Amino acid sequence: MIVERSMDSRWLSNAFVVGDEPGGVAIFVDSGAPLEPLLEAVERERLRPTHILRTHGHPDHVEHEDDLSHRFSIPVATGAVETGGLRVESIPTPGHSDDGVVFVVNGELCFSGDTLFRDAVGGGPADVVRDSVMERLMTLDHGLRVLPGHTVDTTIGREWERNPFVRHWRGLDPEVGTPCRVGGEAGVVVVESPDYDGKGKYLVRLEGGEERIVGASRVELA
Repeated sequence: MIVERSMDSRWLSNAFVVGDEPGGVAIFVDSGAPLEPLLEAVERERLRPTHILRTHGHPDHVEHEDDLSHRFSIPVATGAVETGGLRVESIPTPGHSDDGVVFVVNGELCFSGDTLFRDAVGGGPADVVRDSVMERLMTLDHGLRVLPGHTVDTTIGREWERNPFVRHWRGLDPEVGTPCRVGGEAGVVVVESPDYDGKGKYLVRLEGGEERIVGASRVELA
C-alpha cells in the first residue's frame, strides 16, 4: 500500500491518503490538514481517489472535506468500504465523540482518529472511552500499525504495554491519587499521561463518582 500523511500545524491533526498500488485507487482518511502533500502523492502515484473516510466530525478532521469531495466527485464514508485492492473495516468507537469510527485497512493499518494515540486516549466519559479502547481496539492484532488523528503513529501492541490508560484499565498500575479540581468540582487524578500536544491528559474521578478523561489544561492540581 501507498500511505501519505499531512499534519496541520495549528491542531496537529493528521490527514492521510492510502493507495492500493501505483496507478490504482485511493482513499482519503480525514481532511483537517493541508491537502498539498496528499494531492502531490495522488499525482505522483497516478492514483484515482474513490472515497473520503471520516473518523469523526470535529472541525480539525473535516476542514477540507468538501474541497476533496468536489474536486474528485467522491462520497464521504463512515462505514465499511471495498474499492480496488483496499478493504476497509469500520469499527464504531464512541467516547471522544458520539460519531467516532476507527478504520482498519487490509488488516494492516488502523486509522484511530481521536480514540487512541501514542501514550494517550481521546477525552470524554471514561467508561465509554474505556469500552471503545479495551473491548474494540485492544482486541485487534498487536502488530497492527496505528495512525492516529494527531501526530505520530504507534502499534496496538505498544499501547497495550505502555499506554498509561490501558495499563490502568488492565489493572497493572495503581491510581495516581492526587487531589484536583475540574471546572470547580473536586476530584482525584486516577491516570496521568503525556498527550499529543505536549500538555498532558488525565483520567479524573469527580466527587460525585463520575470519571472523565480531560486535557491537563482543564485540571487544577491540589
